Parts: sequence; C-alpha cells; structure tokens
Amino acid sequence: MRPASPYGFHAFEDADALAETLADTIAGHLDAALRRDGRAMLAVSGGTTPARFFRQLSQRPLDWERVTVTLVDERLVPPAAARSNERLVRETLLRDRAGQARFVGLWSGTADLAAAAAAADERLANCLLPLDAVVLGMGLDGHTASYFPDAENLDTLLDPATKARVLPVRAPSAGEDRLTLTLPLVAGARFLALHIEGEAKRTVFEQAMQAGPASSAPIRAVFERATTPPTVYWAPSEDKKP
Repeated sequence: MRPASPYGFHAFEDADALAETLADTIAGHLDAALRRDGRAMLAVSGGTTPARFFRQLSQRPLDWERVTVTLVDERLVPPAAARSNERLVRETLLRDRAGQARFVGLWSGTADLAAAAAAADERLANCLLPLDAVVLGMGLDGHTASYFPDAENLDTLLDPATKARVLPVRAPSAGEDRLTLTLPLVAGARFLALHIEGEAKRTVFEQAMQAGPASSAPIRAVFERATTPPTVYWAPSEDKKP
C-alpha cells in the first residue's frame, strides 16, 4: 500500500479516462470561478501529454467568453513553430466551445529573452490573479513548468517571495531558452493539478516526494509551497495498455 501523502493521487486505466476526468474537474473549477468572480483564468502546460485533455476540455459547456487561458511556460519560438506551446493550445484547446476563450500567450515576437519575459510579465499584470486552475506537466528530471534542475536562475524561479510573474530561463537540458510563470503564481493557484503518464514519470514523482532529505527535483518544491493540496492525475503510457 502506498503511504498517505499531502496531495491527492488519481490513477486511471488509460489516458482517455484521465483526460475526461481532468477536463470535468478543471471545467468545474472554472465554472465556480465564473460564478464567484464573473471571470476565470486557467494556466496550462505544453508538451505531448495534454493534447487529449485539451480536446476534452474544449467541449465542456462553459461561458468561455469570460475565461482567460495562459501558458505555464513557453519556448522562445514563434507560435508557428512545431515546438510552440501556444500552437498546441490553439490547435487542441482553443477550438469548439473553448474557441471563445481569451488567450494570453507568453511569446511577444522578440528573440531577446529578457525583453520577452518583461513583456509577458506586463501582459499578465492585467489578468485576474490568483490563477483559478493550473495544470502542470513533469519531465523525467523532475522539472515542472520550466524549473529545470540545471537552470542558471533556479533559486530565483523557486523563490516564493519573488514579485515577478514571468521569468526567463536558460538551462542546458532545456534545449532552448524559455519563459515561465514564477513559483508564486503556480503554487498560489486555487486548484493545482499535475498531469503525468507512464511508469517512469510516476517513479520520478514518487521518489521526489519521499519523506526524508529534500529532493532536488523542482516538482517537490512546487508541491511543498502549494497553497492548496495539489492533485496528481496519472495513467500508464498508451503503449503499456493491455
């Protein structure tokens, strides 16, 4: 039996079941925010994992015109690039019913990393905070958002007292320069979910969260500083299905 933990863990038979449940959950939190504040804000991650979830969420019956969607992090590439998180979100989430949502991206058209971070920070200054829901991913090195273990400014990225909303990231393992929401925005979300798939990522996550000396995996720092208990949504990889 797995030990009790200060976070929720939901395991699913496959990625489709996970995507449907996570979409229902996020839609519920956005709807609650709409009823409470008249508007709602969601931050999502990129990569290959969330596409199913995005397609499911795009079909949920919300007042999407009053929902703002932003990114947890972004590569410093234009939206037309295959690696762009904005492109993924536009193609898989901002469609169907969710096509009416407002999108606030992190890309600003400049290759200057510091200038791009400042511009994105300014755009988010005009958004409703705290974030109503954040959906994170995680890499096999334990990074989440763009908090890479080898980032030059990792201490600043994980500083719970930073006033910045967006910071630049340079890390050899990242492959390219990135922009990321800072820890206070991510950990301060009203609802925080981690979406991971595959046995390898489950193992990385559980090792990071083991009791004892603090793990160097950034995902642990986020979970420890979260203002509400995070929830993990996990399914085996598609190629692991019987």
